[in-house]
Amino acid sequence: MKRIKGIPLSVLAAGLLLPAVGCSTPQNTNTATSTNMATPEATPDTAAITAEVTRIEKDWPRMIKDRDAAAVRRIEADDVVLVYPDGSIGGKDQDVKDIESGNLSYDAWEVSDINVKVVDADAAVASVHIVVKNGKYKTPDGKAADISGEYRAIDTFARRNGQGQLIASATTPIKSPAKPTASPSPSPKSAAAASPTMKASPTTKASPVAKPSPARKPSPVTAKTP
Repeated sequence: MKRIKGIPLSVLAAGLLLPAVGCSTPQNTNTATSTNMATPEATPDTAAITAEVTRIEKDWPRMIKDRDAAAVRRIEADDVVLVYPDGSIGGKDQDVKDIESGNLSYDAWEVSDINVKVVDADAAVASVHIVVKNGKYKTPDGKAADISGEYRAIDTFARRNGQGQLIASATTPIKSPAKPTASPSPSPKSAAAASPTMKASPTTKASPVAKPSPARKPSPVTAKTP
């Protein structure tokens, strides 16, 4: 029997095998249990998320008026995507610059009809109705653009750094439908001309004159009796 430094090879082999056998962990053959068991997601606090988003939406007029750029930096995500009413795309840097410099001004900025849809514990979408009165936006060339009007906005929020942040927003103007104007009553002389769709009815042909019935022949006079 061969030896390695005085230890028989058979003993050495047995010694090497014992730890492998003794320490081997029996495999779990019931894989279905561990695979199919999903950890239930925590139920989102819908009331708290709705209150947080509503507070942010209602605070925008104050942030604009007070030029609170710090609040904008905190609320808007660094990668926020903004779609302005004219269809142009903006981001956080432009928003912060506009509010900090006072490029936005107004006499009244009314936020109403806030409808929050909670997606899960980390996401929510809000629709907002906005009415701006005597709103002005100072363009890069120094001109003041009139932004007064009625708008609808869709804002998407995600929970980041322990707070809700705006990650996308799209604002579109609401155009009031044109009111139908009542057409004036045409004068009798222009009645036919005023209504182009109404063709003058053709002149009614005179009904053929009824031929007089043949005169009844007088009945023979009865001879008077003398």
